[in-house]
Amino acid sequence: MPKPSNLIGALLGLSAMGLFAVADITIKFLGSGYNPFQIIFFAGLMSVPLVAGLAMADPTAAAMRPVRPRLMALRCLVVLVNGIFGTYAFANLPLAQCYAIFFAMPIFITLLSALVLGERIDLLRGVAVVVGLAGVVVALDPGRATLQWGHAAALAGAVVGALNYVIIRMTGGQERSVVMILYPLMVQLVVAAVVLPLVYVPMPLFDLMLTAAMAAASFAGYLLIIAAYRRAPGIVVAPMQYSQIIWAAILGALLFDEWVGPRVIVGTVLIIAAGIAVVARPQPSA
Repeated sequence: MPKPSNLIGALLGLSAMGLFAVADITIKFLGSGYNPFQIIFFAGLMSVPLVAGLAMADPTAAAMRPVRPRLMALRCLVVLVNGIFGTYAFANLPLAQCYAIFFAMPIFITLLSALVLGERIDLLRGVAVVVGLAGVVVALDPGRATLQWGHAAALAGAVVGALNYVIIRMTGGQERSVVMILYPLMVQLVVAAVVLPLVYVPMPLFDLMLTAAMAAASFAGYLLIIAAYRRAPGIVVAPMQYSQIIWAAILGALLFDEWVGPRVIVGTVLIIAAGIAVVARPQPSA
């Protein structure tokens, strides 16, 4: 029987991933008619009141300057690029293929941690990295499928997203949650606002409501995943990300007529197994 804190952490993680899936599906709906920069701008704009509320609720939020400004500036750039790549990928690829690629993020985190943080990769982790990357190749089936810019965007988004987590680890928990959310959000808003006049398409009220729902789901998911990691260790919470493939299979079939093929299933299983092995393996000592 898992400890109650672990069970709560796992449930919080599952709930967060469900909310992130809602946001991803909304991006897919909106992506057929709007440029990624327009989606990012309006989603960010509708997130501002939520972040402002979080800031006012934080008793230590009077000083909003980041503790490590250079790392924060780098993270703002990383989050911006990741948002552009992720939005484009979900708008143009089947959900299951997107998730299969983004599920490789723990593999890229392991590689980047070795390169940037000097963490060692033992034999099991090394094998898991190879298996995970092989799973991506199997899921994409480059010999038969027609690869497109969406696949490149998803792969780049997974790498950049992994770099984001490495930067978060480098801060050592020094930055408050509201600071971690606020600065990347403002950078995304400013950059998207500059590009917006070049790509703007009028949005009806229903699409604006969808964008607001996407912003709320992403914001709530982020808060839940923070709470999950505070309740339970990463080995319990991190695998909850893989529940998103269930949402992709069900909602992709129901809403977008996207059916998961056997190669995507096999590749995803390999990626999930490798990711769990990487997360569960204790960090080798120096």
